[in-house]
Amino acid sequence: MAPSLTARPSPLPSPRLSFAKNHRLLLGVRCGSGSPGSGDDDASPVVRAAVSAVTELIRALSPQKPRQAVEAVDAESESLRSVDDVVAVLEADYRRAYFLTGNFTLGIYAEDCLFEDPTIKFRGRSRYAQNLDLLVPFFDSPSLQLENIDKGSRVDTKFIIATWTLRTYLKLPWKPLIAIRGNTTYDLDEEYKVVIKGDKINHVNSFHPSLISHYHSDFKGCTTFQVVRHAESWDVSPLEAIGQLFVSAPKQTGS
Repeated sequence: MAPSLTARPSPLPSPRLSFAKNHRLLLGVRCGSGSPGSGDDDASPVVRAAVSAVTELIRALSPQKPRQAVEAVDAESESLRSVDDVVAVLEADYRRAYFLTGNFTLGIYAEDCLFEDPTIKFRGRSRYAQNLDLLVPFFDSPSLQLENIDKGSRVDTKFIIATWTLRTYLKLPWKPLIAIRGNTTYDLDEEYKVVIKGDKINHVNSFHPSLISHYHSDFKGCTTFQVVRHAESWDVSPLEAIGQLFVSAPKQTGS
């Protein structure tokens, strides 16, 4: 594990991967399908309109019935006693290629977790799971490789940053290839949870544990962590992504 970071890293250098510029638009749809108007001010109306159009196309082509293969792995937040615990769960999710399978640990995210990229943002872990479920049927020969994962902090916020490489064809008539390197920052909320005679009390950071235990002999507490912000970044612009999404890249033998 690398030493703790004190600031978000500079933008990644552009990798030498063919058709890498496709991926930003796809990720914009993946993170924010259904609400293209809620993106950052940096996202132009043209980009938001394009994301919305692609989203509606994917919705129209998606299976009518929910797929049973996608499983949201659950985890009790009480088991995440340290940042290292969260890192271990994320590493397992990357082994499952959660971007491309929808198979991720729902319980490590706050219910109102903020999901964002440079084109769009929204809140809600359930909504994120639904968006993944919408897109997974369109991936062909997908691959997600975790290159590195680090812990860091800035001001009062602890975070984890993962660098990854993604490659997949899309099941569209012209068979575009997506191949890109990017990173995801996971901002963490640290919370002290108290259990008194079986009743769990949350958000007691303003009370020192020793004061509570003085009045409640059955006091038991622990520090837990949850992801409250899932922010992705890539090395291409939205306009470049729009232009490249429609480039044909027929699969090579053995791909």
